[in-house]
Amino acid sequence: MNREKYLMLLFIFFSLWSCSTLRQGPSLHSKQHAPALSDLPHRIYREEGNFHVQGVVVDTRRGYVYFSFTTSLVKTNLKGELIGSVDGFIGHLGCLDISPEDGRIYASLEYKNDQIGKGILKGLGDETKGQNKESSFYIAIFDGDKITRPGMSAEKDSIIHTVYLKEVADDYKAMVTNKGKQVEHRYGCSGIDGIAFGPQFGQKGGRNFLNIAYGVYGDISRSDNDYQVLLQYDPANLKQYERPLSQDGFNKTGPDKPYNKYFVYTGNTSYGIQNLEYDANTGYWLAAVYTGKKTQFPNYSLFAIDGSKSPVLQVLKGFDDGEKGKVLQLAAAGNHDEKSGVHGWYYPRGSTGLYALGNGYFYISQNGVTKNKKQYCDLRLYRWTGQTSGPFEEVN
Repeated sequence: MNREKYLMLLFIFFSLWSCSTLRQGPSLHSKQHAPALSDLPHRIYREEGNFHVQGVVVDTRRGYVYFSFTTSLVKTNLKGELIGSVDGFIGHLGCLDISPEDGRIYASLEYKNDQIGKGILKGLGDETKGQNKESSFYIAIFDGDKITRPGMSAEKDSIIHTVYLKEVADDYKAMVTNKGKQVEHRYGCSGIDGIAFGPQFGQKGGRNFLNIAYGVYGDISRSDNDYQVLLQYDPANLKQYERPLSQDGFNKTGPDKPYNKYFVYTGNTSYGIQNLEYDANTGYWLAAVYTGKKTQFPNYSLFAIDGSKSPVLQVLKGFDDGEKGKVLQLAAAGNHDEKSGVHGWYYPRGSTGLYALGNGYFYISQNGVTKNKKQYCDLRLYRWTGQTSGPFEEVN
């Protein structure tokens, strides 16, 4: 073959390869790729059992939706039709996100003997299950491709791996001094809930890190529970700790410390960040909460952490011992309370499901109970506006 023919064949090959790559678009599980609006349903509805929806993931590239209904992970198509479920959890399965790298579903998972834990066991019809177990906290990782039928076992069907979070357990069990008194739970830690992937704070791109948010008890008598707390982990480092789920003998295999520990001054909330979501369009980490009850704060229900700003080491407000922490900044958006300096929105949705699709579009959960007492999730398509009066508008 002469040189001219060889170069021509090489040119044709690379031209065809480039066209194929462009047609395929971004990574299969990249949340930054938003499909055409006309291809997305404006509503995805799902009913389940006794426990309300905690979080959602919408895998638009594959056409699946994952719902966390507290003790069950449910998989449907984009019409809300059931494909499969993972059942049998005796703990609290919380917020969800999908790994941009391998497409697995990540969730917060906790087992506690507090009011929340006892309420779950009561709803399952057996208040004795797990009561003598030590409170434990995990990242739960699901292989969504293996969820193929309803009623799959959380322990027996090799779908789930867990990573134990020692930092959460240590803070949950700790006794600290606040206002000169001994109190339980460092930072008011009640466990974990919100979870999301995104770039490092202070960077617009780069590799993704996993951030998981503390639940925070709404104790209005304390002054050391006015921050949201985020633990950050490197997903590549977590793989070595993954173990199958066992609810009989909870394992404690996990990293000793997180990659980073961050604080966000929002004022106290009722059980911390319920849903955490990174939006590449704005660079915000959106945090949906149940509103707090301290009158010195505006008690917003939605906050935007500014992902473009690096954390600043500061003395934490309200602590007896002058503790310092890496503090993240809220975006200067929405309402602004001059007294506390806190920005945010009074927005009624998002705490039971918030998922960024890219290009300013989101699926947001509206939850409730049917007449026959079944919990439901009514996912609706929204567009980000950022307006003070309402940061989202529904797409009709």
